[in-house]
Amino acid sequence: MNAALPPKHIAIIMDGNGRWASSLGKRRTYGHYIGSKIVDDITKASVALGIKYLTLYAFSTENWKRPASEVRFLISLLHTQIQKKETLFAENEVRFNTIGDVSVYPQKTQDMLKRVRELTKNNKRMVLTLALNYGSKLEITAACKKIAADIKKGELNVSDISEDLINKNLFTYDMPDVDLLIRTGGEKRVSNFLLWQSSYAELIFFDKYWPEFTKEDLKKAIEEFKHRKRRFGGL
Repeated sequence: MNAALPPKHIAIIMDGNGRWASSLGKRRTYGHYIGSKIVDDITKASVALGIKYLTLYAFSTENWKRPASEVRFLISLLHTQIQKKETLFAENEVRFNTIGDVSVYPQKTQDMLKRVRELTKNNKRMVLTLALNYGSKLEITAACKKIAADIKKGELNVSDISEDLINKNLFTYDMPDVDLLIRTGGEKRVSNFLLWQSSYAELIFFDKYWPEFTKEDLKKAIEEFKHRKRRFGGL
């Protein structure tokens, strides 16, 4: 069927910060800083366009392989930028959320994330989720372990395992599946991001880097989505 309506849930792989900065002769960290500012623009644009869920791939389980100095910068940037976005969240009625294993972050960062989640929990216009230390393989493995533990305790039977049960044990248990998955930076892969939730998502790739991504690009992606025919395995 033709999508017609805008996507309810958009997920974005924000790729290309470092390469963009390098192309300008600047440090990769500069690209990450500018990329964090683009999040503000895309958040406001998404709210204005009626998007209900926006999920951004901020730090993957594989990103720990990067140089230690870059990882430290990313953690510090997260801490400062989320606090600076509190006004943005309040003015646009955005509920802040995270998925992934944030227990690896410094305690002060964990406390800050928890505080902002609590502060914005009653905001209704859109849910902004940052995927932090996130990977689909980690998420699905954790769900399997939780279900197995419940079976071992006698709280579940093997016959109870279903798609719905798995959904309920994912980090995204209270979110709808992804309708539109966008990746910037020219790469055409999904990189261990929301694999279960994006099984029928429409995919749109941009050659431009994340710091170059604009609200006009977002609108363009949504318009293309509206003209896609979504069959979900049917005719």
